[in-house]
Amino acid sequence: MKTLKNAKIKIRNLSKTYNTSPPVKALENIKLDVYENEFLCILGPSGCGKTTLLRVIAGFEPYEGEVLVNGKPVKTPGPDRFVVFQEFDQLLPWKTVYRNIEFGLYLKGVEERKEAVIAMISLVGLKGFEKSYPHQLSGGMKQRVAIARALAMSPSVLLMDEPFGSLDAQMRRKLQDEVIQIWRKIAMTVIFVTHNIRESVVLGSRVVVLSRGGRVKRIAEVDLPYPRDPSCSKFGELWKKLMEDIE
Repeated sequence: MKTLKNAKIKIRNLSKTYNTSPPVKALENIKLDVYENEFLCILGPSGCGKTTLLRVIAGFEPYEGEVLVNGKPVKTPGPDRFVVFQEFDQLLPWKTVYRNIEFGLYLKGVEERKEAVIAMISLVGLKGFEKSYPHQLSGGMKQRVAIARALAMSPSVLLMDEPFGSLDAQMRRKLQDEVIQIWRKIAMTVIFVTHNIRESVVLGSRVVVLSRGGRVKRIAEVDLPYPRDPSCSKFGELWKKLMEDIE
């Protein structure tokens, strides 16, 4: 018997239209459950609404329909959801690695911050760089700081918008491995937007494929153990199916 899963996020009849001239339909009638502690990848071509869907869940965009996180309607951003973007300039350039990671906790009013910050620095492999500034870091290291800053806030949902899209292939694979290791250590729901098919199969416990026009085309289970082996036949079969969906 298949184990029942608890829905962390429930999306029903979600649509989003931008009031441009002419109006642009970004999402149409999305129905989706995101389960507790799963790693969900959102895959699709440019312009299919991936980032818009992430922004709606984050509370950055008004929408039509219903979006519930922990049973509560999403109306605004909240501390239960944190976003990591693709851009490397999301860090505060005048603050060190330590202070960047600490900043959210400071704004939150957390008095005892040191232990949490040190733990996050260790978790993302940045020991020795606590006093470094963003301009002294590589792109991959900056993304690790952004991830650590998000995790320090203890969100129940981590939203990642193509965070490795600007990195070279070697660094991208390294951070993919590290993110999976972090996710498996910390109980947290991750929604990861990508246009890279290989990345979605490497990372996702499920992959949601959006088509142009913002519709769900496929929801694919990824029944492969971590770490994923791209050379195995099951990996290749799923990759091929997803490729056909996007084409």
